[in-house]
Amino acid sequence: MEIRDPIHGSIQLNDGEVAIIESVEFQRLREIKQLGFSEFSFPGATHNRFLHSIGVSYVAGQIFDSIFRAYPFSKISVKNRLRQTVKLAALLHDIGHGPLSHTTEQVMPELSKLNVKIYNDQGVDQKRQANHEDYTIKFVTDSTIAKLIESHFIDISPEYVACLIDKNLKCDESYFTDGAINFRPILSQIVSSELDADRMDYLERDSYFCGINYGKIDKDWLQQNLTLHVQKNKAFLALNRRALYAFDDFLISRHHMHLMVYFHHKSIVYEEMLNRYLTSKDCSFVLPADAKEYIGYTDYKLYEHLDTVDNQWAQRIAQRRPYRVALELHNQDSSRIEKVKALFEKYDIDIIYASSKVRLSKYHSGNPDDRMNIFVVDQYDKWDVPSPVDQATQIFQKYEGARVIDRFYVAPEKYEQAKKIFNEEKY
Repeated sequence: MEIRDPIHGSIQLNDGEVAIIESVEFQRLREIKQLGFSEFSFPGATHNRFLHSIGVSYVAGQIFDSIFRAYPFSKISVKNRLRQTVKLAALLHDIGHGPLSHTTEQVMPELSKLNVKIYNDQGVDQKRQANHEDYTIKFVTDSTIAKLIESHFIDISPEYVACLIDKNLKCDESYFTDGAINFRPILSQIVSSELDADRMDYLERDSYFCGINYGKIDKDWLQQNLTLHVQKNKAFLALNRRALYAFDDFLISRHHMHLMVYFHHKSIVYEEMLNRYLTSKDCSFVLPADAKEYIGYTDYKLYEHLDTVDNQWAQRIAQRRPYRVALELHNQDSSRIEKVKALFEKYDIDIIYASSKVRLSKYHSGNPDDRMNIFVVDQYDKWDVPSPVDQATQIFQKYEGARVIDRFYVAPEKYEQAKKIFNEEKY
């Protein structure tokens, strides 16, 4: 089967991939928008997670082919099996996504109610609230999707697809091992990392459908220069040094997409209003634990629900009457933020306060020992020692600080009063 994609052109799919795509679980992604409320800011941004997921699988295959084009696997069957596994993981990485946005995860049930069998004996906290990744693992390992994987790919088990989506899952590592080398780390990085197939697809796709220049990346050059670095018998993602500047640009492009698109003031206020409804006492919208029932919960079902309930936040979303930005501050200290809040309180004006924070990379946070490094190698200098990417480029140091956008929204009928206050009062 061939799909014509506006971003990648012609995408060829094998029979097993087609069967998965035609399943009701995957078809549901047609009704989950990639950028949620962003269409209210960028009218062209109505693209969905259905085509994005197919694009990610396609890019994952391209990355695999580039990395392993000359690698001497013991058998061609091993290479084909690993390639297909990473493509399936990329294809299914968003299969459990909730309606509209991550905000709806607030009304997901306790994880134990999902009965994710693969989590048994994994040390997973079953008392916590479920998230979209838990639904993804449920679909991949215990649904029609799992049966389709088993019937169309006789040498691939659904649990190994799940183990590339969630790097914390324990499994028999021999499945990913050829000779003495364990390829699970690098395959996981193709699916999710600082330079993964997901980002390579959504940056270009979101840019295209939003009609903007942010998010443009040199994808072909990056892919051509991806390779592997083996450390302690584990293969990790590596990048040739000559493409390091393209990687810098890749990070900056994603950073700017957050600031200019994903953090657009209108998208943010709709998210905040949805959050207020979902956390209100009279919220009657909950996501079911049953996977078959969950399939029916899409963007359209949520919009239909919001239109019918008597809640001011639900009605503001349904009727497109959002709060308006009265003040927007960039990288201000907390004392000034508190002064502005006090000013609104003084005049008894209800506000929605939203603080959007982004850093260039997750390399800035977390324990370095817990992450899987991307290495930089030099194909020309044989004496060059491979090093983690955050030590090979200064981009992480130059963008060390977080970018913070603080916004104060007021009801449209209070907007003129708020602007008058800011013209007259010192803040």
